[in-house]
Amino acid sequence: MTLKVKILMLAILPLLLVTASITMIELYQARELGEQEVRIFESNLLKSKETELRHYVSLALTSIAHVQNHPELTPQQAQTQVKSILHNLTYGKDGYFFVYDNQGVNLVHPKQPELEGRSLIDLQDQSGNFVIRNLLKQARNGGGFHRYQWQKPSLGGVADKLSYVVQVADWNWMLGTGLYIDDIAREVAKIRAEVDNNIRETFFTVLAITSVVVVIIVLIGIAFNLHEHLLADAKLRALAHRYMRFQVSERRRFSRELHDGINQLMVSVKFRIELAMEHANKNPASAIENLERGQSALNEAIQEVRRISHDLRPSVLDDLGLLPALNSLLDEFSERTGIRIQRDINIPEWELPEQIEITLYRITQESLTNIERHADASVIRFKTVWDDKRIQLQIGDNGGGFTPGKGNCIQGIGLRTMRERMELLGGIFNIESEPGNGTLLQAELSLSS
Repeated sequence: MTLKVKILMLAILPLLLVTASITMIELYQARELGEQEVRIFESNLLKSKETELRHYVSLALTSIAHVQNHPELTPQQAQTQVKSILHNLTYGKDGYFFVYDNQGVNLVHPKQPELEGRSLIDLQDQSGNFVIRNLLKQARNGGGFHRYQWQKPSLGGVADKLSYVVQVADWNWMLGTGLYIDDIAREVAKIRAEVDNNIRETFFTVLAITSVVVVIIVLIGIAFNLHEHLLADAKLRALAHRYMRFQVSERRRFSRELHDGINQLMVSVKFRIELAMEHANKNPASAIENLERGQSALNEAIQEVRRISHDLRPSVLDDLGLLPALNSLLDEFSERTGIRIQRDINIPEWELPEQIEITLYRITQESLTNIERHADASVIRFKTVWDDKRIQLQIGDNGGGFTPGKGNCIQGIGLRTMRERMELLGGIFNIESEPGNGTLLQAELSLSS
């Protein structure tokens, strides 16, 4: 996995984690809120049913009050007329009134007349609920509600039912009526389904938004990646161009030095040898003089070859290493120019990569040349520091300084050469200088280069 992919994943994963956490919390809260609303809705429906049942029972009591309190009727006659009135007193498709005595014997049941006269005290619904016992208990306690399962006439099957019962004074009767509440269950199920649907829609909406955001982030990452690739390609082309230019420049300089230096010296040696050969018999003294001059020119050619060889690859680096090479270069410079050098050289004990050693040596060499030619300095501060990842070179002087970018042509070429050497190795090169305040050069290279 590349670094860019890791960075992209670091941008996407926290977003997905936060989005998932927030979504789960929101869905949980939405579900809890939905359940609370469903419970409130169901409670309100039940309360409305309870109010309706109270009204129905109150209506039934009013309907039989004149018979129950009639002075001319015996209790048996009054009870017979009350049963008849309640038997005919129905409402809606499934609304009726029922009556039981204190022992659980059914006295009135318009929808199921086969139950009349039977004791239902031990009757249980499908959930094991003792229906008549619990209804009698509510009646004895002054009236109340009880929920159970009972046969629904219009449905032809069992449904949930809520009944309200009261005690009929003096007769020990339980009078009541009930409303089937399976419609409440349907409404509650419908609302719960809507809540679940809303939660699912919210989840898929969040998922869609998150997917769009992730896609946008990936596209932005790809765009940045492409942009970085284009920039890297442009920098690589520019670096290759500078390298070719630097290489051509070095070849031209090497060719010029060969032509103007060694070639001229070799021609001079050849000329002196030819003169010596011509004067060998006629004028031995002149021949000896020409041989001596040829020898001197040959020595100059040897020294020039050594200088060019040293410029291409300082032999002291191969023979002694970077630290002795730097010390030798600084000693020779201080002895030749009289400029005092304050040294703080700290480099790794192991051998550095060849390109790093040559680059540090050449930058030191070029910097000393610039200081000697342009700085008019009396003190140079030379320092190197390193850690496991990088090595840094600092060269400062107390000379006249200059404005970077506005120096003379020679100085500009020298600085550009040093900068290009650093860029070829991916290093950092920086010049800090002001007129009258000296110059500080900083070059930093990665030890992994």
